[in-house]
Amino acid sequence: MSKQQANTTSAAPETEEMTAQQFSELVQVRRDKLAALCESGQDPYAVTKYDVSAYNADIRTTYEQLEAAYIAENGQPEEGQSITLAEPFAVSVAGRMMSRRIMGKASFFDLHDATGRIQVYISRGDVGEDVYAGFKKWDIGDIVGLTGFVFRTRMGEISIHATSITLLSKSLLPLPEKYHGLRDVDARYRQRYLDLIVNPDVKDTFIKRSRILKEIRAYLDDKGFLEVDTPILVPLEIGAAARPFATHHNTLDMDMYLRIETELYLKRLIVGGMHRVYEVGRIFRNEGMDTKHNPEFTSIELYQAFTDYRGMMDLVEELYTMLAQKICGSTVIHYQGHEIDMGHWERLTMVEAVKKYAGCDYYDWETDADARACAKEKHVEVPADATKGTVLVELFDAFVEDKLIQPTFIYDYPVENSPLAKRKPEDPRFTERFEYFINCTEFGNAFSELNDPIDQRERFERQVAAKRAEEPNTRAEVDYDYITALEYGMPPTGGLGFGVDRLVMLLTDSASIRDVLLFPTMKPLD
Repeated sequence: MSKQQANTTSAAPETEEMTAQQFSELVQVRRDKLAALCESGQDPYAVTKYDVSAYNADIRTTYEQLEAAYIAENGQPEEGQSITLAEPFAVSVAGRMMSRRIMGKASFFDLHDATGRIQVYISRGDVGEDVYAGFKKWDIGDIVGLTGFVFRTRMGEISIHATSITLLSKSLLPLPEKYHGLRDVDARYRQRYLDLIVNPDVKDTFIKRSRILKEIRAYLDDKGFLEVDTPILVPLEIGAAARPFATHHNTLDMDMYLRIETELYLKRLIVGGMHRVYEVGRIFRNEGMDTKHNPEFTSIELYQAFTDYRGMMDLVEELYTMLAQKICGSTVIHYQGHEIDMGHWERLTMVEAVKKYAGCDYYDWETDADARACAKEKHVEVPADATKGTVLVELFDAFVEDKLIQPTFIYDYPVENSPLAKRKPEDPRFTERFEYFINCTEFGNAFSELNDPIDQRERFERQVAAKRAEEPNTRAEVDYDYITALEYGMPPTGGLGFGVDRLVMLLTDSASIRDVLLFPTMKPLD
Protein backbone atom coordinates (compact mmCIF):
# COMPACT_ATOMS: atom_id res chain seq x y z
CA MET A 1 0.00 0.00 0.00
CA SER A 2 1.39 3.39 -0.94
CA LYS A 3 1.68 6.20 1.58
CA GLN A 4 -0.88 8.22 -0.39
CA GLN A 5 -3.43 5.39 -0.13
CA ALA A 6 -2.74 4.34 3.43
CA ASN A 7 -4.58 7.18 5.11
CA THR A 8 -7.91 5.78 3.93
CA THR A 9 -7.56 3.07 6.59
CA SER A 10 -9.69 4.04 9.59
CA ALA A 11 -8.16 3.99 13.06
CA ALA A 12 -9.29 1.10 15.23
CA PRO A 13 -9.65 1.71 18.94
CA GLU A 14 -6.73 0.42 20.96
CA THR A 15 -9.06 -0.97 23.63
CA GLU A 16 -12.76 -1.60 24.08
CA GLU A 17 -14.49 -0.62 27.31
CA MET A 18 -12.66 -2.79 29.78
CA THR A 19 -12.92 -4.37 33.20
CA ALA A 20 -10.69 -3.30 36.08
CA GLN A 21 -8.62 -6.44 35.60
CA GLN A 22 -8.11 -5.76 31.90
CA PHE A 23 -7.13 -2.19 32.69
CA SER A 24 -4.61 -3.43 35.27
CA GLU A 25 -3.13 -5.85 32.76
CA LEU A 26 -2.69 -3.06 30.17
CA VAL A 27 -0.99 -0.89 32.76
CA GLN A 28 1.41 -3.71 33.59
CA VAL A 29 2.24 -4.17 29.89
CA ARG A 30 3.17 -0.49 29.67
CA ARG A 31 5.31 -0.66 32.78
CA ASP A 32 7.08 -3.69 31.36
CA LYS A 33 7.79 -1.72 28.19
CA LEU A 34 9.20 1.12 30.28
CA ALA A 35 11.46 -1.28 32.15
CA ALA A 36 12.70 -2.76 28.87
CA LEU A 37 13.46 0.69 27.48
CA CYS A 38 15.41 1.69 30.57
CA GLU A 39 17.37 -1.57 30.55
CA SER A 40 18.38 -0.88 26.95
CA GLY A 41 19.57 2.63 27.87
CA GLN A 42 16.56 4.42 26.33
CA ASP A 43 15.02 6.10 29.40
CA PRO A 44 12.04 8.00 27.88
CA TYR A 45 12.08 10.55 30.71
CA ALA A 46 15.72 11.52 30.22
CA VAL A 47 15.09 14.04 27.43
CA THR A 48 15.10 17.57 28.87
CA LYS A 49 14.46 19.62 25.74
CA TYR A 50 13.11 19.22 22.24
CA ASP A 51 13.22 22.04 19.72
CA VAL A 52 9.81 22.63 18.14
CA SER A 53 9.77 24.77 14.99
CA ALA A 54 6.01 24.83 14.31
CA TYR A 55 2.62 23.90 15.71
CA ASN A 56 0.09 21.75 13.88
CA ALA A 57 -2.44 24.48 13.15
CA ASP A 58 0.29 26.79 11.83
CA ILE A 59 1.68 23.98 9.67
CA ARG A 60 -1.66 23.58 7.93
CA THR A 61 -2.01 27.31 7.34
CA THR A 62 1.55 27.75 6.07
CA TYR A 63 1.37 24.75 3.74
CA GLU A 64 -1.89 25.98 2.23
CA GLN A 65 -0.22 29.34 1.58
CA LEU A 66 2.77 27.63 -0.06
CA GLU A 67 0.41 25.60 -2.26
CA ALA A 68 -1.47 28.73 -3.27
CA ALA A 69 1.81 30.43 -4.20
CA TYR A 70 2.87 27.36 -6.24
CA ILE A 71 -0.44 27.32 -8.14
CA ALA A 72 -0.23 31.06 -8.79
CA GLU A 73 3.20 30.55 -10.34
CA ASN A 74 2.80 27.17 -12.08
CA GLY A 75 -0.92 26.72 -12.56
CA GLN A 76 -3.26 24.05 -11.20
CA PRO A 77 -1.73 20.53 -11.52
CA GLU A 78 -3.52 17.97 -13.61
CA GLU A 79 -5.90 15.56 -11.93
CA GLY A 80 -4.01 12.81 -10.16
CA GLN A 81 -0.81 14.84 -9.91
CA SER A 82 0.38 16.22 -6.60
CA ILE A 83 2.09 19.53 -5.91
CA THR A 84 5.83 19.28 -5.32
CA LEU A 85 7.25 22.37 -3.69
CA ALA A 86 10.55 23.71 -4.99
CA GLU A 87 11.95 23.46 -1.47
CA PRO A 88 10.60 20.97 1.11
CA PHE A 89 8.63 22.52 3.98
CA ALA A 90 10.70 21.08 6.83
CA VAL A 91 9.31 21.04 10.39
CA SER A 92 10.17 19.82 13.87
CA VAL A 93 7.10 19.02 15.97
CA ALA A 94 6.17 17.33 19.23
CA GLY A 95 2.96 16.09 20.80
CA ARG A 96 0.92 13.10 21.90
CA MET A 97 0.29 10.08 19.68
CA MET A 98 -3.49 9.61 19.73
CA SER A 99 -4.09 6.90 17.13
CA ARG A 100 -1.95 4.66 14.90
CA ARG A 101 -2.29 2.49 11.79
CA ILE A 102 0.63 0.07 11.43
CA MET A 103 0.97 -1.43 7.94
CA GLY A 104 4.19 -3.42 7.98
CA LYS A 105 7.06 -1.28 6.71
CA ALA A 106 5.14 1.99 6.99
CA SER A 107 2.56 3.51 9.33
CA PHE A 108 0.36 6.53 9.86
CA PHE A 109 -0.44 8.08 13.22
CA ASP A 110 -2.21 11.17 14.55
CA LEU A 111 -0.10 13.62 16.53
CA HIS A 112 -1.91 16.11 18.80
CA ASP A 113 -0.30 19.28 20.12
CA ALA A 114 -1.74 22.36 21.82
CA THR A 115 -3.29 23.56 18.54
CA GLY A 116 -4.87 20.34 17.28
CA ARG A 117 -4.02 17.19 15.31
CA ILE A 118 -1.96 16.40 12.24
CA GLN A 119 -1.33 13.12 10.45
CA VAL A 120 2.20 11.71 10.35
CA TYR A 121 3.61 9.17 7.90
CA ILE A 122 6.58 7.09 9.08
CA SER A 123 8.43 4.30 7.30
CA ARG A 124 11.23 1.90 8.10
CA GLY A 125 13.21 3.15 5.13
CA ASP A 126 13.23 6.74 6.40
CA VAL A 127 13.92 6.34 10.12
CA GLY A 128 15.87 3.06 10.14
CA GLU A 129 14.92 -0.50 11.03
CA ASP A 130 15.74 -0.28 14.75
CA VAL A 131 13.91 3.02 15.29
CA TYR A 132 10.87 1.79 13.38
CA ALA A 133 10.78 -1.46 15.36
CA GLY A 134 10.89 0.60 18.56
CA PHE A 135 8.13 2.88 17.29
CA LYS A 136 5.80 -0.07 16.74
CA LYS A 137 6.15 -0.95 20.45
CA TRP A 138 5.17 2.54 21.61
CA ASP A 139 1.66 3.10 22.96
CA ILE A 140 -1.23 5.42 22.26
CA GLY A 141 -0.75 8.38 24.59
CA ASP A 142 3.04 8.43 24.36
CA ILE A 143 4.59 11.85 23.75
CA VAL A 144 6.93 11.99 20.78
CA GLY A 145 9.05 14.47 18.86
CA LEU A 146 9.82 14.21 15.17
CA THR A 147 11.31 16.02 12.21
CA GLY A 148 10.17 15.76 8.62
CA PHE A 149 8.63 17.60 5.71
CA VAL A 150 5.01 18.45 4.96
CA PHE A 151 3.03 17.02 2.04
CA ARG A 152 -0.58 16.45 1.03
CA THR A 153 -1.81 12.89 0.49
CA ARG A 154 -3.88 11.85 -2.52
CA MET A 155 -6.88 11.89 -0.20
CA GLY A 156 -6.17 15.57 0.36
CA GLU A 157 -4.93 15.50 3.96
CA ILE A 158 -1.99 17.69 4.93
CA SER A 159 0.49 15.41 6.68
CA ILE A 160 4.11 15.19 7.87
CA HIS A 161 6.53 12.70 6.33
CA ALA A 162 8.77 11.82 9.30
CA THR A 163 12.54 11.54 8.78
CA SER A 164 13.40 11.07 12.47
CA ILE A 165 11.39 10.36 15.61
CA THR A 166 12.09 10.34 19.36
CA LEU A 167 10.12 9.09 22.36
CA LEU A 168 9.96 12.03 24.79
CA SER A 169 7.71 10.66 27.53
CA LYS A 170 6.10 7.29 28.17
CA SER A 171 2.39 7.11 28.99
CA LEU A 172 1.87 4.47 31.67
CA LEU A 173 -1.94 4.57 31.69
CA PRO A 174 -4.13 3.72 28.67
CA LEU A 175 -6.37 6.50 27.39
CA PRO A 176 -10.11 6.00 26.97
CA GLU A 177 -10.63 4.60 23.51
CA LYS A 178 -11.82 7.08 20.91
CA TYR A 179 -15.30 5.72 20.28
CA HIS A 180 -16.44 6.05 23.89
CA GLY A 181 -14.05 8.73 25.16
CA LEU A 182 -14.24 10.06 28.70
CA ARG A 183 -17.99 10.24 29.17
CA ASP A 184 -18.33 10.14 32.96
CA VAL A 185 -18.96 13.79 33.88
CA ASP A 186 -17.65 13.41 37.41
CA ALA A 187 -14.43 11.81 36.12
CA ARG A 188 -14.02 14.60 33.56
CA TYR A 189 -14.08 17.26 36.30
CA ARG A 190 -11.80 15.30 38.64
CA GLN A 191 -9.30 14.41 35.92
CA ARG A 192 -9.38 17.55 33.80
CA TYR A 193 -5.96 16.65 32.36
CA LEU A 194 -7.48 13.50 30.86
CA ASP A 195 -10.59 15.39 29.75
CA LEU A 196 -8.40 17.85 27.84
CA ILE A 197 -6.46 15.03 26.17
CA VAL A 198 -9.44 13.10 24.81
CA ASN A 199 -12.10 15.82 24.37
CA PRO A 200 -10.72 18.59 22.10
CA ASP A 201 -13.85 20.76 22.43
CA VAL A 202 -13.13 21.13 26.16
CA LYS A 203 -9.83 22.81 25.36
CA ASP A 204 -11.69 25.19 23.02
CA THR A 205 -13.85 26.35 25.95
CA PHE A 206 -10.82 27.30 28.01
CA ILE A 207 -9.11 28.97 25.08
CA LYS A 208 -12.25 31.11 24.76
CA ARG A 209 -12.16 31.82 28.48
CA SER A 210 -8.64 33.18 28.10
CA ARG A 211 -9.73 35.28 25.10
CA ILE A 212 -12.68 36.68 27.04
CA LEU A 213 -10.42 37.84 29.87
CA LYS A 214 -7.97 39.31 27.38
CA GLU A 215 -10.74 41.27 25.64
CA ILE A 216 -12.15 42.55 28.94
CA ARG A 217 -8.74 43.74 30.07
CA ALA A 218 -8.10 45.43 26.72
CA TYR A 219 -11.49 47.17 26.86
CA LEU A 220 -10.98 48.47 30.41
CA ASP A 221 -7.35 49.45 29.80
CA ASP A 222 -8.46 51.41 26.74
CA LYS A 223 -10.99 53.23 28.94
CA GLY A 224 -8.19 54.35 31.24
CA PHE A 225 -8.75 51.82 34.03
CA LEU A 226 -5.76 50.55 36.00
CA GLU A 227 -5.60 46.86 36.94
CA VAL A 228 -4.62 46.37 40.60
CA ASP A 229 -4.30 43.58 43.18
CA THR A 230 -5.84 43.66 46.65
CA PRO A 231 -5.45 41.23 49.59
CA ILE A 232 -6.94 37.75 49.45
CA LEU A 233 -6.31 37.15 53.16
CA VAL A 234 -8.25 39.74 55.15
CA PRO A 235 -8.40 40.40 58.91
CA LEU A 236 -12.17 40.87 59.27
CA GLU A 237 -15.28 38.83 58.71
CA ILE A 238 -17.61 41.57 57.51
CA GLY A 239 -21.35 41.57 57.98
CA ALA A 240 -22.28 40.60 54.42
CA ALA A 241 -24.55 37.60 53.88
CA ALA A 242 -21.82 35.49 52.23
CA ARG A 243 -20.02 33.16 54.64
CA PRO A 244 -16.20 33.24 54.46
CA PHE A 245 -13.55 30.55 54.76
CA ALA A 246 -11.56 31.02 57.96
CA THR A 247 -7.87 30.33 58.55
CA HIS A 248 -5.21 31.29 61.09
CA HIS A 249 -2.01 33.30 60.70
CA ASN A 250 0.55 31.60 62.93
CA THR A 251 3.13 34.38 63.11
CA LEU A 252 0.58 37.06 63.99
CA ASP A 253 -1.50 34.57 66.00
CA MET A 254 -4.71 35.90 64.51
CA ASP A 255 -7.67 34.52 62.63
CA MET A 256 -7.97 35.62 59.02
CA TYR A 257 -10.48 35.09 56.25
CA LEU A 258 -10.40 34.49 52.51
CA ARG A 259 -12.06 37.45 50.86
CA ILE A 260 -15.68 37.30 49.75
CA GLU A 261 -15.31 40.43 47.60
CA THR A 262 -12.72 43.00 46.47
CA GLU A 263 -15.00 45.99 46.87
CA LEU A 264 -13.86 47.75 50.02
CA TYR A 265 -10.16 47.73 49.16
CA LEU A 266 -10.81 48.98 45.62
CA LYS A 267 -12.91 51.86 46.92
CA ARG A 268 -10.09 52.78 49.31
CA LEU A 269 -8.04 53.32 46.14
CA ILE A 270 -10.71 55.66 44.77
CA VAL A 271 -10.35 57.67 48.00
CA GLY A 272 -6.59 57.70 47.43
CA GLY A 273 -6.94 59.30 44.01
CA MET A 274 -6.74 56.23 41.71
CA HIS A 275 -9.95 57.17 39.97
CA ARG A 276 -10.39 54.22 37.58
CA VAL A 277 -9.40 50.81 38.95
CA TYR A 278 -10.34 47.18 38.41
CA GLU A 279 -9.31 43.78 39.66
CA VAL A 280 -9.69 40.32 38.15
CA GLY A 281 -9.90 38.51 41.43
CA ARG A 282 -10.41 35.07 42.88
CA ILE A 283 -13.28 35.14 45.39
CA PHE A 284 -14.06 32.54 48.08
CA ARG A 285 -17.46 31.88 49.64
CA ASN A 286 -18.13 29.02 52.03
CA GLU A 287 -21.52 28.19 50.61
CA GLY A 288 -23.39 25.64 48.52
CA MET A 289 -22.51 24.31 45.09
CA ASP A 290 -24.72 23.90 42.05
CA THR A 291 -24.58 24.51 38.29
CA LYS A 292 -24.13 28.27 38.86
CA HIS A 293 -22.04 28.32 42.06
CA ASN A 294 -18.58 27.14 43.05
CA PRO A 295 -16.93 27.99 46.41
CA GLU A 296 -14.11 29.77 44.60
CA PHE A 297 -14.81 31.77 41.49
CA THR A 298 -13.45 34.67 39.47
CA SER A 299 -15.01 38.10 39.57
CA ILE A 300 -14.16 41.45 38.05
CA GLU A 301 -14.88 44.54 40.10
CA LEU A 302 -14.29 48.01 38.74
CA TYR A 303 -14.78 51.51 40.11
CA GLN A 304 -14.87 54.83 38.29
CA ALA A 305 -14.90 58.20 40.01
CA PHE A 306 -17.25 60.97 38.88
CA THR A 307 -19.85 58.68 37.30
CA ASP A 308 -22.91 56.84 38.63
CA TYR A 309 -24.82 53.62 38.13
CA ARG A 310 -26.18 54.77 34.78
CA GLY A 311 -22.61 55.19 33.57
CA MET A 312 -22.03 51.58 34.67
CA MET A 313 -25.12 50.46 32.71
CA ASP A 314 -23.70 52.01 29.55
CA LEU A 315 -20.34 50.31 30.19
CA VAL A 316 -21.94 46.88 30.70
CA GLU A 317 -24.02 47.14 27.54
CA GLU A 318 -21.05 48.21 25.45
CA LEU A 319 -18.72 45.59 26.96
CA TYR A 320 -21.08 42.63 26.61
CA THR A 321 -22.10 43.56 23.07
CA MET A 322 -18.42 43.78 22.09
CA LEU A 323 -17.61 40.42 23.73
CA ALA A 324 -20.45 38.63 21.94
CA GLN A 325 -19.30 40.00 18.60
CA LYS A 326 -15.62 39.16 19.11
CA ILE A 327 -15.98 35.76 20.80
CA CYS A 328 -19.10 34.43 19.05
CA GLY A 329 -18.93 36.40 15.82
CA SER A 330 -22.40 37.91 16.31
CA THR A 331 -24.37 39.90 18.84
CA VAL A 332 -27.07 37.21 18.59
CA ILE A 333 -25.87 34.13 20.47
CA HIS A 334 -27.39 30.77 21.35
CA TYR A 335 -27.41 29.55 24.93
CA GLN A 336 -29.03 26.28 26.04
CA GLY A 337 -31.73 26.45 23.39
CA HIS A 338 -32.44 30.18 23.65
CA GLU A 339 -31.54 32.81 21.06
CA ILE A 340 -30.26 35.84 22.96
CA ASP A 341 -29.71 39.27 21.44
CA MET A 342 -26.72 40.77 23.25
CA GLY A 343 -27.07 43.94 21.21
CA HIS A 344 -30.44 44.86 22.75
CA TRP A 345 -30.93 45.57 26.50
CA GLU A 346 -34.14 46.41 28.33
CA ARG A 347 -34.10 48.71 31.38
CA LEU A 348 -36.76 48.40 34.11
CA THR A 349 -36.91 49.63 37.68
CA MET A 350 -37.62 46.88 40.20
CA VAL A 351 -41.00 48.51 40.86
CA GLU A 352 -41.82 48.44 37.12
CA ALA A 353 -40.69 44.82 36.77
CA VAL A 354 -42.79 43.60 39.71
CA LYS A 355 -45.82 45.49 38.43
CA LYS A 356 -45.30 44.03 34.93
CA TYR A 357 -44.86 40.38 35.94
CA ALA A 358 -46.55 40.08 39.36
CA GLY A 359 -49.31 42.65 38.98
CA CYS A 360 -48.38 44.36 42.27
CA ASP A 361 -47.70 48.09 42.45
CA TYR A 362 -45.34 49.21 45.21
CA TYR A 363 -46.87 52.67 45.16
CA ASP A 364 -50.31 51.26 46.03
CA TRP A 365 -48.98 50.06 49.41
CA GLU A 366 -49.48 52.70 52.05
CA THR A 367 -47.97 50.63 54.87
CA ASP A 368 -45.69 47.65 55.39
CA ALA A 369 -48.77 45.68 56.39
CA ASP A 370 -50.30 46.39 52.99
CA ALA A 371 -47.20 44.99 51.34
CA ARG A 372 -47.26 41.84 53.47
CA ALA A 373 -50.94 41.36 52.66
CA CYS A 374 -50.13 41.58 48.95
CA ALA A 375 -47.40 38.97 49.34
CA LYS A 376 -49.83 36.67 51.16
CA GLU A 377 -52.38 37.10 48.38
CA LYS A 378 -49.67 36.07 45.89
CA HIS A 379 -48.69 33.08 48.08
CA VAL A 380 -45.21 34.45 48.70
CA GLU A 381 -43.82 33.90 52.19
CA VAL A 382 -42.15 36.92 53.81
CA PRO A 383 -40.92 37.61 57.38
CA ALA A 384 -43.54 38.77 59.87
CA ASP A 385 -41.83 42.16 60.12
CA ALA A 386 -41.11 42.52 56.39
CA THR A 387 -41.01 46.08 55.10
CA LYS A 388 -42.37 47.28 51.77
CA GLY A 389 -38.85 47.09 50.30
CA THR A 390 -38.34 43.54 51.56
CA VAL A 391 -41.66 42.43 50.08
CA LEU A 392 -40.78 44.05 46.76
CA VAL A 393 -37.56 42.01 46.55
CA GLU A 394 -39.39 38.78 47.47
CA LEU A 395 -42.01 39.37 44.78
CA PHE A 396 -39.24 40.05 42.27
CA ASP A 397 -37.56 36.76 43.11
CA ALA A 398 -40.85 34.86 42.87
CA PHE A 399 -42.32 36.36 39.71
CA VAL A 400 -39.75 38.28 37.68
CA GLU A 401 -36.30 36.69 37.52
CA ASP A 402 -37.38 33.59 35.61
CA LYS A 403 -38.92 35.81 32.89
CA LEU A 404 -35.71 37.70 32.09
CA ILE A 405 -34.27 35.70 29.19
CA GLN A 406 -33.14 38.65 27.08
CA PRO A 407 -30.51 41.04 28.56
CA THR A 408 -32.27 43.24 31.12
CA PHE A 409 -31.16 45.84 33.64
CA ILE A 410 -33.25 45.90 36.83
CA TYR A 411 -32.48 49.10 38.73
CA ASP A 412 -33.51 51.20 41.75
CA TYR A 413 -33.36 48.57 44.51
CA PRO A 414 -34.88 49.11 47.97
CA VAL A 415 -32.45 50.42 50.55
CA GLU A 416 -33.16 47.41 52.80
CA ASN A 417 -31.04 45.05 50.71
CA SER A 418 -28.44 47.48 49.34
CA PRO A 419 -26.10 48.44 52.22
CA LEU A 420 -23.35 49.86 50.01
CA ALA A 421 -25.41 51.78 47.42
CA LYS A 422 -26.22 55.48 47.47
CA ARG A 423 -29.83 56.46 48.15
CA LYS A 424 -31.82 58.09 45.35
CA PRO A 425 -32.00 61.78 46.23
CA GLU A 426 -35.57 62.07 44.97
CA ASP A 427 -36.77 58.93 46.82
CA PRO A 428 -34.50 57.72 49.67
CA ARG A 429 -36.50 54.49 50.01
CA PHE A 430 -34.55 53.29 46.97
CA THR A 431 -30.88 53.14 46.01
CA GLU A 432 -29.04 53.80 42.79
CA ARG A 433 -28.30 50.14 42.21
CA PHE A 434 -28.88 47.72 39.36
CA GLU A 435 -28.40 44.07 38.60
CA TYR A 436 -28.51 42.68 35.09
CA PHE A 437 -30.03 39.40 34.02
CA ILE A 438 -29.59 37.13 31.00
CA ASN A 439 -31.29 33.78 30.53
CA CYS A 440 -33.04 34.15 33.91
CA THR A 441 -29.70 34.47 35.72
CA GLU A 442 -28.13 37.43 37.50
CA PHE A 443 -24.79 38.29 35.90
CA GLY A 444 -23.63 41.41 37.71
CA ASN A 445 -24.33 44.08 40.30
CA ALA A 446 -23.59 47.82 40.25
CA PHE A 447 -24.12 50.91 42.40
CA SER A 448 -23.75 54.57 42.61
CA GLU A 449 -21.40 54.01 45.53
CA LEU A 450 -22.35 55.25 48.97
CA ASN A 451 -19.78 57.90 49.96
CA ASP A 452 -21.53 59.34 53.04
CA PRO A 453 -19.44 57.98 55.96
CA ILE A 454 -22.17 58.59 58.54
CA ASP A 455 -24.83 56.76 56.54
CA GLN A 456 -22.34 53.99 55.74
CA ARG A 457 -21.44 53.50 59.40
CA GLU A 458 -25.11 53.22 60.37
CA ARG A 459 -25.80 50.67 57.62
CA PHE A 460 -22.76 48.57 58.48
CA GLU A 461 -23.66 48.52 62.16
CA ARG A 462 -27.25 47.48 61.42
CA GLN A 463 -25.98 44.79 59.04
CA VAL A 464 -23.57 43.34 61.62
CA ALA A 465 -26.21 43.49 64.38
CA ALA A 466 -28.68 41.60 62.17
CA LYS A 467 -26.09 38.94 61.39
CA ARG A 468 -25.20 38.50 65.07
CA ALA A 469 -28.88 38.13 65.93
CA GLU A 470 -29.24 35.46 63.25
CA GLU A 471 -25.92 33.72 63.98
CA PRO A 472 -24.86 34.25 67.63
CA ASN A 473 -21.45 32.64 67.04
CA THR A 474 -20.52 34.83 64.09
CA ARG A 475 -17.36 36.92 64.26
CA ALA A 476 -18.74 39.56 61.92
CA GLU A 477 -17.39 43.06 62.53
CA VAL A 478 -17.76 46.51 61.04
CA ASP A 479 -14.84 47.55 58.86
CA TYR A 480 -14.21 50.84 60.64
CA ASP A 481 -11.01 51.48 58.67
CA TYR A 482 -13.17 51.69 55.55
CA ILE A 483 -15.37 54.22 57.33
CA THR A 484 -12.23 56.20 58.16
CA ALA A 485 -11.29 56.17 54.47
CA LEU A 486 -14.71 57.57 53.56
CA GLU A 487 -14.29 60.28 56.16
CA TYR A 488 -11.36 61.62 54.14
CA GLY A 489 -13.77 62.01 51.24
CA MET A 490 -14.62 59.71 48.32
CA PRO A 491 -15.76 61.36 45.08
CA PRO A 492 -19.07 60.35 43.47
CA THR A 493 -18.29 56.88 42.09
CA GLY A 494 -19.89 54.20 39.99
CA GLY A 495 -18.98 50.60 40.81
CA LEU A 496 -19.60 47.29 39.06
CA GLY A 497 -18.95 43.64 39.87
CA PHE A 498 -19.63 40.62 37.69
CA GLY A 499 -18.74 36.94 37.62
CA VAL A 500 -16.35 35.84 34.92
CA ASP A 501 -17.41 32.20 35.12
CA ARG A 502 -21.07 32.85 34.32
CA LEU A 503 -20.04 35.10 31.46
CA VAL A 504 -17.84 32.33 30.04
CA MET A 505 -20.75 29.88 30.42
CA LEU A 506 -22.92 32.24 28.37
CA LEU A 507 -20.41 32.79 25.57
CA THR A 508 -19.44 29.11 25.28
CA ASP A 509 -22.97 27.66 25.68
CA SER A 510 -21.89 25.72 28.78
CA ALA A 511 -24.64 24.39 31.05
CA SER A 512 -22.63 24.20 34.30
CA ILE A 513 -20.04 26.39 35.98
CA ARG A 514 -17.89 23.27 36.30
CA ASP A 515 -17.61 23.19 32.52
CA VAL A 516 -15.75 26.53 32.56
CA LEU A 517 -13.53 25.93 35.61
CA LEU A 518 -10.42 23.91 34.90
CA PHE A 519 -10.43 22.43 38.40
CA PRO A 520 -13.84 22.84 40.08
CA THR A 521 -14.29 22.01 43.75
CA MET A 522 -15.27 18.35 44.11
CA LYS A 523 -16.43 16.17 46.97
CA PRO A 524 -13.74 13.59 47.88
CA LEU A 525 -14.40 10.14 46.45
CA ASP A 526 -14.17 8.56 49.90
